[in-house]
Amino acid sequence: SVKRHAALGHVVCCYWATLRMERGAKEKNQHLYKPYSNGMTFQSLLSEPEFEMADIMSFCRRGVESIVDDEVTKRFSAEELESWNLLTRSNYNFRHISLRLSVLWGLGLLIRYSFLLPLRITLAATGIGLLVVLTTIVGFLPSGRLRTYLSEKIHMMCYRICVRALTAIITYHNSENKPKNGGICVANHTTPIDVIILANDGCYSMVGQVHGGLIGVVQRAMVKSSPHIWFERSEVKDRHLVAKMLSNHVADKTNHPILIFPEGTCINNTSVMMFKKGSFEIGCTVYPVAIKYDPRFGDAFWNSGKFGMVSYLLRMMSSWAIVCSVWYLPPVNREEGEDAVQFANRVKAAIARQGGLVDLLW
Repeated sequence: SVKRHAALGHVVCCYWATLRMERGAKEKNQHLYKPYSNGMTFQSLLSEPEFEMADIMSFCRRGVESIVDDEVTKRFSAEELESWNLLTRSNYNFRHISLRLSVLWGLGLLIRYSFLLPLRITLAATGIGLLVVLTTIVGFLPSGRLRTYLSEKIHMMCYRICVRALTAIITYHNSENKPKNGGICVANHTTPIDVIILANDGCYSMVGQVHGGLIGVVQRAMVKSSPHIWFERSEVKDRHLVAKMLSNHVADKTNHPILIFPEGTCINNTSVMMFKKGSFEIGCTVYPVAIKYDPRFGDAFWNSGKFGMVSYLLRMMSSWAIVCSVWYLPPVNREEGEDAVQFANRVKAAIARQGGLVDLLW
């Protein structure tokens, strides 16, 4: 709000100052040429000036640019880099700098697309194929320790194959705080691969909406061997039904911790935005996790408005690597007299502080 008022005030003040300068120049019968940063100049005041709407458009444009470029809008575009990372993404369009650098970029392009990309696609197909086939087979076994043991091993193996398909280099910190059964794990959300980044180090029960296509096939196979929570579109809007299903899941201490991303959308690895309070109303232990990616080797952020899932994964697999750090924070519980919103904000602040992210209230 302050930024918007400042921008509009800037428009009014600039136009008022321009009129005063023109009036003073006319009284002295002098010529006034006022250069503008965009190359515009004011007309000579030998003739009587007339107001036109176009006179203020340049100032209005500056004001609108300040309003649009706010703290929230910038969080849904790729993180800005200080320097070019030899990929196609940078702050500026690629420009010829030197012959040596251009040759180096060309060699990198050849390696990434002719060697790394086919290898990574093969690994990803292998991991997904094994996950679907093996979880379906395990689903025919009776419930018991054997089925649980095999399901955990299959999930871990397949997730780790998929992580290697992205050449993900992950550093896990404070493993003593890893989520335990009967709790909820909440983390900031940058990309859909946050799931396999965390599942590479432990087993989780997933929560999400039922999908079609390949994702739907994977969902149906996963739920056959281990308890996951998939909602229909109509059920997602029923908060009480969702809360009841989550409560029933965490009440069984043999179930894996639920993995939830309370932001509900992907943010560009610079900030943490408002957490939805639903997962903080359950009344169980919450295990916060902070995830921070290094954008120098590959951009993990998924701009879903610009890229589809397939094109996004191809961009990921054709980058150099996905480098990230994961911090397991100490488990927390809802304090006496603290409502769900306050609890969610406290957890969000801890995640932002540990990951070096901006804590936004939006």
